[in-house]
Amino acid sequence: MTPDRRLILVVGINLVMVLALAIVGIVSHSLGVLAAGADYLGDAAAAGLSLAAIRIGRRSEGRSRATSFAALANGSFLLLVTVVVAVEAINRLATGTPNVHGAPVIVVSLIAAAAMVACALILGDVESDLSMQSVMLDTVADAAAAVGVAASATIILLTHGHYWLDSVFALVIAVVVGYHAVRLLLRVARNLRQEPSRIS
Repeated sequence: MTPDRRLILVVGINLVMVLALAIVGIVSHSLGVLAAGADYLGDAAAAGLSLAAIRIGRRSEGRSRATSFAALANGSFLLLVTVVVAVEAINRLATGTPNVHGAPVIVVSLIAAAAMVACALILGDVESDLSMQSVMLDTVADAAAAVGVAASATIILLTHGHYWLDSVFALVIAVVVGYHAVRLLLRVARNLRQEPSRIS
């Protein structure tokens, strides 16, 4: 399977999971699931950017500022979303977390983890491509985050309490994603400074 097709499959799986996580997150009142959904949306965008970079590179035989600007937009969006999630998580921890329905959170989180494992298998060997390596790293991290959300939901379901755990995991996910968003923005800024303008 070509890198293009692998990335298209990964983007498709991520977008399906974004929709599922958004629905379950709203219905179950789980901020952790909504945060994971935002993370998956960012990963879908990152995989899409990698696909665009591959195709632009073939046509132009070089790098394109368009890819850098797309990455800048993606990083900015991710940072905005993580700030919103972090603020809401802190607000819930300070004022009281609503009852979180643990069962649907466990189910969708385990499905999400399995989907990310499938994405990792689809990506396969990525040692020779830095862009694909970054997509693989995000995919593995997402699988781990989904397992963490499922674990917190299991505790909530078994104890019929400890709803604050959902907000804590949402905050952890927001911090991790925000860190990577800032690193991406800094890298894009460096690339834009180094790339000569193609505008004639």
